[in-house]
Amino acid sequence: MLRHPAVPYVLPFAVFMMFLALQPYNPLPGPIEQVVRVAILAGVVWYFSRSVLDLRLATPLLTAAFGVAVFIGWILPDLFFPGYRGHWLFTNSITGAVSSSIPSEDLRSPLVLVFRTLRAALLVPIIEELFWRGWLMRWLDNPDFEKVPFGRYAHQAFWISAALFASEHGPYWDVGLLAGAAYNFWAIRTKRLGDCILAHGVTNLCLSIYTIATGKWEYWM
Repeated sequence: MLRHPAVPYVLPFAVFMMFLALQPYNPLPGPIEQVVRVAILAGVVWYFSRSVLDLRLATPLLTAAFGVAVFIGWILPDLFFPGYRGHWLFTNSITGAVSSSIPSEDLRSPLVLVFRTLRAALLVPIIEELFWRGWLMRWLDNPDFEKVPFGRYAHQAFWISAALFASEHGPYWDVGLLAGAAYNFWAIRTKRLGDCILAHGVTNLCLSIYTIATGKWEYWM
């Protein structure tokens, strides 16, 4: 059966967003829900996207350091200006409020913490980099996106994709914009999907460890 070339890049992200949208209606206990979500997302990625998943790295050590730098950029505003995210620019009817999507009672479960971290550090980087850098940034350059080499710079595609990436992060849209631009830049610099996945994974791993260590669960939206 013929399959649209965008499916391996877009479908995992669509399933990921569906889970987020259905979160308030989830009937499963927290630990089971986290395990089921990871299993389904991993299955979707493996079945639909493994043919386009290029994990080769151009600069692994520099890429890991770049991921740490994005993490630092993500938390710095809140460290320097505590409470500023409560301003109407960040907390409003469009962006939502700063809060965790995980019920407080579930955060006492080691299984929830482990699988939420695994999802953030392993699955989300793959799913989001396939969509944002692997497909959208190329598609905005040319709807026949397969003709666009990964990491080719196009001004409009660069900033539109970064802005949309920011919008995905609700009240954290400001650091989301910086992170989206940073990952776009890294795609252009390395020309490798694998490096973008690694950088994004390192950022999310650092943020997960920081979240657990400090109890600032709002970073787990």
